[in-house]
Amino acid sequence: MPVPIPRQRAIPAVESGQAQAASPGGTSTEEAPRKETTVENTSHTNLTLLLIEDDPGGSAIVPELLDSTGKPIRVRTARNLTEAERLLTDDVHCILLDLALPGRSDDEDELGVLKHVLELAPRHAVLALTASGDAERGAEAVRVGAQDYLFRDELDGRLLSRAIRYAVERKRSDTAERRLAEGRMRAQENRRLERGLLPTPLLEGSSLRFAARYRPGRSRALLGGDFYDVVRTADGTVHAMIGDVCGHGPDEAALGVELRIAWRALTLAGLCGDELLGTLQQVLEHERADDEIFATLCTVDIAPDGRRAGLCLAGHPSPLLARPGRAARLLPYDNNGPALGLLPGARWPRMQVELGAEWSLMLYTDGLIEGRVGEGRERLGQDGMVSMVRRQLSEGLRGEALLRAAVNEVRDLNGGELADDVAVLLLDRGV
Repeated sequence: MPVPIPRQRAIPAVESGQAQAASPGGTSTEEAPRKETTVENTSHTNLTLLLIEDDPGGSAIVPELLDSTGKPIRVRTARNLTEAERLLTDDVHCILLDLALPGRSDDEDELGVLKHVLELAPRHAVLALTASGDAERGAEAVRVGAQDYLFRDELDGRLLSRAIRYAVERKRSDTAERRLAEGRMRAQENRRLERGLLPTPLLEGSSLRFAARYRPGRSRALLGGDFYDVVRTADGTVHAMIGDVCGHGPDEAALGVELRIAWRALTLAGLCGDELLGTLQQVLEHERADDEIFATLCTVDIAPDGRRAGLCLAGHPSPLLARPGRAARLLPYDNNGPALGLLPGARWPRMQVELGAEWSLMLYTDGLIEGRVGEGRERLGQDGMVSMVRRQLSEGLRGEALLRAAVNEVRDLNGGELADDVAVLLLDRGV
């Protein structure tokens, strides 16, 4: 037999913040709203139920309620949606809505009140209460968004307590599943976007072979602040570029993409060397979110005959050149100019480099050389990278295999994933 709950008591100020100060005679200067009922001492309650029903005469529809640990469930009662909105605080876990509650307007459909509650409390579990002969209405309430429905005249404490716990857990599960699905969708969209932002080299008509390797420093990201590109212009010159925006977040990745696209457009328009880098610096200065952000850059333009190249460095590590019968070495970097965004009006000298008939040219970002070696503080550095690549070349590694081995070995030497983004590209010319 359901045990009627005593009608509401005045809520203490420490619970609701709404009770008025008591007068000297011991009575309140204003009667506190009677909107909360407790089964027992609420300080030991785990769950809170908000009952929305409009019987002002002392409804007995809610029996004694206990949670799964045997502790009493706190019950608050609202007679309309206005009161419900005020009582719907973060500590409410479940709402029990009487579907017989009148709507806000005469032309509202029979589940209009439920729809209002679902809009009002999208994160809360909702149980619908209906007459025993109206199962169809209860089922429709579940289709609209309620977690379950109960018959008003068949309630007992055990049934309702179990239904509340079930509704709360089902809501949590539904919310977690929805967030997981939304996260997967966002991840898929990000992957499609990031893959679309990685460059497709324009080398049609060139005899040079191209390979690239990219590993962002951000966990689960596909794109970081490093960027690269390769294009062949109408005169047969092959232009290659690699750069690094300081930082590792999505803003730096976006700026790297902007600089890459700007470089491609300017290169295809005929700019190179100092003029090209000066224009890119203007792009960076206009697009960066902070004046402290800068970018390093390395550009090479390889002559149509493939035997020589122009090299410009803007605060960036010098490329590595490997030729048959000779030890791999770094190209000269004595005339290295400043990184983009550091010095207004800076200049970047273009150096002429002899490549020879057969060669491999590797451009890379500093993520490849700044990884640690072992457990100490020692970094791999450029000398360590050159020694590593020399050994890998002597083992017969070329192209994609060489880049894959280089990045994997640097990661292994670091003892795990690298903190910085890594981009490496390789251009080969055979005979």
